[in-house]
Amino acid sequence: MTKPINHSHQFFLTAPSPCPYLPDRDERKVFTHLAGPQASELNTILSQGGFRRSQAIAYRPACETCASCVSVRVCVDEFKPARSMRRIQGVNDDLVSRWREAEATSDQYSLFRRYIDSRHSDGGMASMTVLDYAVMVEDNHVEGGAVEYRHRGIDSGLTEKGDGALVACSLTDVLGDGLSMIYSFFDPDETKRSLGTMMILDHIERTRKLGLPYLYLGYWIDGSPKMAYKARFRPQERLGPQGWITIS
Repeated sequence: MTKPINHSHQFFLTAPSPCPYLPDRDERKVFTHLAGPQASELNTILSQGGFRRSQAIAYRPACETCASCVSVRVCVDEFKPARSMRRIQGVNDDLVSRWREAEATSDQYSLFRRYIDSRHSDGGMASMTVLDYAVMVEDNHVEGGAVEYRHRGIDSGLTEKGDGALVACSLTDVLGDGLSMIYSFFDPDETKRSLGTMMILDHIERTRKLGLPYLYLGYWIDGSPKMAYKARFRPQERLGPQGWITIS
């Protein structure tokens, strides 16, 4: 059950529920709807304030006794990949990345299903049907799309139809000051490729080419193994009580 907490622009506060990241803690979220012609602009403003998007909803943690979830964004102009990251880029040099409109496809859902069943079979997305997936991708009013990563085919340079099998995908928003990776998934059998890291590196380069300063990675939690990878992409900014602070 929710209740409105602001009357100028309607924000709502969720009831407490078990935290998915830290044991023996409850979480609460404040959220609002992203709709209408100003949705993309509002998405940027709220992202700068620590919100994340899920379908047509923008939310952020609002826990009474915990502030462990920290918004993180990579400073793309100053970022230089470490040697291990350059190796990952080399390993994935046989992949082609392409920007797609926010439209769900059958091969995206097939890959999403394999990823969820392998990595998050006990999570909240485990029961998502193909229709649920389509809603996740398409039910929004903001500027964004999907970045697909496929095996390079013989004719990849001539036509997109020459690309090979889909191995990774990121649902990505375009903000006024950067890109925001909303949700990413990949082939769970391609363990040697480090596809999660590869997608972030590719998005950093995409953001740089757009002339935008930041790549938003969502929330980082100190001490959470699931979130530890985000701290590797530095310099980055983390949102605290005094605003965004640079971590070199």
